[in-house]
Amino acid sequence: MRVDFGRIALRFLSIASVAGIAGLLLAGSANAGEQIFDELRFGVSASVQSGHSREDGVFPEITALFDPFGYDTAVGWQQQLLHPRVHLGTSIGTSGEATQFFTGFTWTVDFNEKLFAEAGFGGVIHTGDLEGDDDGPELGCRVLFHEYLGAGYRFNAHWNVMAQIAHSSHANLCDGPNDGMTRAGLQVGYKF
Repeated sequence: MRVDFGRIALRFLSIASVAGIAGLLLAGSANAGEQIFDELRFGVSASVQSGHSREDGVFPEITALFDPFGYDTAVGWQQQLLHPRVHLGTSIGTSGEATQFFTGFTWTVDFNEKLFAEAGFGGVIHTGDLEGDDDGPELGCRVLFHEYLGAGYRFNAHWNVMAQIAHSSHANLCDGPNDGMTRAGLQVGYKF
């Protein structure tokens, strides 16, 4: 029996990041004016690929968004595009499929007080098969590009829901297969 220590380490890293974010939330900040996160999102996604590249199961997700560039003070879509937020998250594989740990930039544009659209671009480290012996995507290398598009609705100043489709692949920049992973799902967000 072969033990894949890389897969174990990445799964541990994903679980540890979820636990760390939850711990920081429970601990709270010392000062009411201080906040670590701009927004936290929790959701679930599923593979939208077909054939041998399809991933089984569902993928619980958690994403933290940070605002180091002043998105909250941006007025109008032009300023919003110039002030991206930073995202950090995980998509946890179930049914033996790939777990992802991703980070990058998020651009959010408001259509009005309720409706918004979002795009993200960055990178991902995953636990998936590089060159497959079984079903599921053959990914070629451990580090991939990660991009997503979403459309959302704000219930109030704090709560929102977003439908999202995300794709990860290496854009043929490393040797090996490049089936990629494409998942779609829903996320519920809480903006601080």
